[in-house]
Amino acid sequence: MPLIRPSRDEDIPAITAIYGHHVLHSTGTFETEPPSASDMSARRADVLAKGLPYLVAEHGGNIVGFAYGNWFKPRPAYRFSVEDSIYLAPDQHRKGLGRALLAELLARLEAVGIRKAMAVIGDSANAGSVGVHRSLGFTEVGTMVSCGWKFGAWRDIVIMEKTLGAGDTLPPQDAPAA
Repeated sequence: MPLIRPSRDEDIPAITAIYGHHVLHSTGTFETEPPSASDMSARRADVLAKGLPYLVAEHGGNIVGFAYGNWFKPRPAYRFSVEDSIYLAPDQHRKGLGRALLAELLARLEAVGIRKAMAVIGDSANAGSVGVHRSLGFTEVGTMVSCGWKFGAWRDIVIMEKTLGAGDTLPPQDAPAA
């Protein structure tokens, strides 16, 4: 199994390439133009500035996947609820890497005080993403039907959630950066 570790600045080209592939060839993201390395670097910096994890999976010296959590919405009240994102290199699917990355991400999110993880999964036909989330205890909240247009068709979004740690049973102790 690849090493899962915090991302570093030098990982940005590989992260950009992996994400760019998904933008151009999948409905897992509704972006339609691949962002630049500079854009991806700024997005990573934003996540890290909030005290949230941004992880990579490294195998044989190559980055083969990445995952991070970012606030579900930008307002500070959402700082205990994140949306997770996981992307794998095209040749890394169905090997258990997505599950390993998500499991590690959830553990690190809980460690920094996050109480709710949400998956906003592009395309209800994305059985791999729905399945990996379900395997780690996410439950489906609902489907937003035909809310995105990509590759000449309307696409749904599946929303899933998982409570972390004490969830809503206690007030937060150590708040992620607001």
